[in-house]
Order: sequence, then structure tokens, then C-alpha cells
Amino acid sequence: MKRLNKYISDTGYCSRREADALIEKGLVRINGELPELGTKVLDTDVVSVSGKTIKPVAENKSDRVYIAYNKPVGITCTTERKIKGNIIEAIGYKQRIFPIGRLDKPSEGLILLTNDGDIVNKILRAENAHDKLYRVTVNKPITERFINKMSSGVPILNTVTLPCEVKQIGKCGFEIILQQGLNRQIRRMCEHLGYEVTRLVRKRIMHIDLRGIKPGQYRHLTEQEMMIMNQALTHSSKTFSGQS
Repeated sequence: MKRLNKYISDTGYCSRREADALIEKGLVRINGELPELGTKVLDTDVVSVSGKTIKPVAENKSDRVYIAYNKPVGITCTTERKIKGNIIEAIGYKQRIFPIGRLDKPSEGLILLTNDGDIVNKILRAENAHDKLYRVTVNKPITERFINKMSSGVPILNTVTLPCEVKQIGKCGFEIILQQGLNRQIRRMCEHLGYEVTRLVRKRIMHIDLRGIKPGQYRHLTEQEMMIMNQALTHSSKTFSGQS
């Protein structure tokens, strides 16, 4: 027995958040009936979205897909096909997949896609401490004060960013390792300190990097990468603990 949103996300149809939206819009049926809030799905139930039955996940997840994609500038990280330049059409994968998190349209680099809704929140939650490495170029020379401020925390979006590792690369570039994923976080941090980002590339998520993937190309994660990921996610929470 599973909660309805988890059942839908586990099938690979969409993420759990998107499943909640589908349920709220009245697009989901269980055995042909509109479900009540908090309904749980039994093994014998038939679940449909927009009139189409969705199949439950295989017990051993043998039907799950895990992809590393090198997103070019201009691609939008959405599953909405009506949006021009959406990531799903850009990849053209034969099965339904969705991105884990997002990269802004003007940003580029590594993004993971899957049809395994169970791992999405585990990777994205900041409190789970999964690193994401970015290479950033700004519009003017970087100072020691800039590095210190970026690494110690910057006030944006009614909060202060978590302390993080920042290293200067050249005159106008730096690398930053984040465990958060606030909206346009790096760009907002730089703007607060009087800098403008001219290029932003995500180079790594956890242990997975861009090696061997040209812009616009993707590859499946290797067995070794999946083994390390599963070990890393074993004790990761899917939801916020309520602590900052």
C-alpha cells in the first residue's frame, strides 16, 4: 500500500510534486473514481492519469532509467512539451523521463534525468548533504572579500545561504560546491555582492560528472555510479526534517 502521489512518481510518470498537482487538478482516478485526499493505493487498484492507465513500478526497479545529460544554454528544464526548447524534446528519449531538479535556461552542464520518482527528493534535499559543483564566470575581477562572503553565506530569498566551499579560478572565475538548490541561487548570491554571472556550468552532482558527455549529449549512468548512488542515498530523507 502506497500514498497515491508516491505510487504515481514510482511509475516514472512524473515527480511526486507533479503528481500532487495532477491529483489537485482532478486528473487522477483510482478504479475510475476520483480519489479523496490522502488516499492510498492497493496492489489490486487501477490508477489512471488523464484517462490512461499507468503501470506500477517493477519490484526490483529493473525498468528504471538514470541518465546524465550535458544541458546546453537555451534548454529549459521542464517536462511541458508546449514550452519551446524543453529538455524532454531536446533529449528525445523513448521512455517518459523527468529532470532531477533544474538548471536555469542560461545555465549549462550536468543534469540527471530519471523515471524513478523515489530518488528525486533524496538527491535534492540540502540536509542530505549531496554536493553539486559549479564553475562560474563573472563580469569583473574577483576579490578576497567576494570569496569570503560567498563561502560564509549570503542573504537571499529571505534566508541566508549555507556555508559552502568556494575557490577562485583565474581572474574572473570560481568554483563553488553547494548542497542547497535555492531558486537561481548562485546568480542571486553574486548579484547581492555586485557581480553578474556571465557563464555558469554545473560540473558534478555527487560523484557523477560531465566526463565523456559533450554539450547536448547524454549517457546512462554506469553500474558503478548507480551502486555508489544507492549507497549514498540509503540514509537520505525524502522530506524536510524541519531543521535548518
